[in-house]
Amino acid sequence: MNGRTEIRFDPMRVPTTPAFVVDEALLVANLEILDRVRRESGAKVLLALKAFAMPRVFGLLRQTLDGVCASSPHEARLGREEFGREVHTFAAGYSEAHVRELALTTDHLVFNSPAQLERFGQLALDEAQHAGRELELALRINPEHSEGTVPLYDPCDPGSRLGIRRADFKPDLMEHITGLHFHTLCEQNADSLERTLAAVERRFGEFLGQMRYVNFGGGHHITRPDYDVDLLVRLIRDFRQRYGVDVYLEPGEAVALNTGYLVTEVLDIVPAGKRPVAILDTAVPCHMPDVIEMPYRPHVVGADEPGIKAHTYGLGGLSCLAGDMAGEYSFDTPLTVGDRLVFTDMAHYTMVKTNTFNGVGLPAIHLLGADSEDFELVRQFGYNDFKDRL
Repeated sequence: MNGRTEIRFDPMRVPTTPAFVVDEALLVANLEILDRVRRESGAKVLLALKAFAMPRVFGLLRQTLDGVCASSPHEARLGREEFGREVHTFAAGYSEAHVRELALTTDHLVFNSPAQLERFGQLALDEAQHAGRELELALRINPEHSEGTVPLYDPCDPGSRLGIRRADFKPDLMEHITGLHFHTLCEQNADSLERTLAAVERRFGEFLGQMRYVNFGGGHHITRPDYDVDLLVRLIRDFRQRYGVDVYLEPGEAVALNTGYLVTEVLDIVPAGKRPVAILDTAVPCHMPDVIEMPYRPHVVGADEPGIKAHTYGLGGLSCLAGDMAGEYSFDTPLTVGDRLVFTDMAHYTMVKTNTFNGVGLPAIHLLGADSEDFELVRQFGYNDFKDRL
């Protein structure tokens, strides 16, 4: 997760902290790259709502993207009601209630196992037909090819529950199937996709030409500066020509990569062993949970590794969790109470994962207009957002 070293706003102008700021101009820049992929490869590109689900910018995103992919009935409904283009849904398992609801909101329903397809496939088709809707069914396959380096985020880890392995694939269930879906990547480049496609074709090649489309899943870091867009385009073109199918990509992180920030204020500075700790008005487990879950060290504007600059601090949150720490950072000048710090690359995953542990308030959400220096308050949260959850 790389962060931008420069920002185009003054943190002191953000009305309140903690606050997320999404820079619309940076979203536009990412969309230009994704549009190039669409135009040159012929692929369709979906927004993965699990990574970025901010309805305020859906109007902008749908000018370029072909739709959304969802992981639950709630995400599918959000995509249907607010995005207004194609909705693809995959989950590791569905209940009957899920299927009945999804038949009314999704266009492509992807099953994780033959058993789920046998149990719910016809029900989904019947429910959609009764509602006057068209619904296509698909299966998720597991090519048993791992490109992941962190098991927690590796869909093809040997013990993974995600996707149908070739040994368990039943060709006699293909009657109503129009698509195959696989997902192997996490923040990776096109060379990882190239190796994955070889594994997919080796294990499932005999079925690919029978499909209307193949979904290459997410994890493609397309908008990262060093991403090989030319290779991605070539891989998609060659695959489409070879099998006569449409190709979908479903990036989430790549849509919002490096477009958002978390602005926070120093509340106190406390002695803590070899370096002081700045207590911030944020909480890592509440507002930046991936810092602990991934784990990773987020970038802070103007800061460096500990010991590089003159003054080193630990940056900690205000929750009761002992490990509520973002990491150690060094600064040119001493931090003081009231200073504002900016964590970068906070739009994807971070915003959708926030929580109210300890009753810590959720950050406000602001949008910085593409052609403006003004902040639009998109959402302010309060006590009822905490109380009403339980």
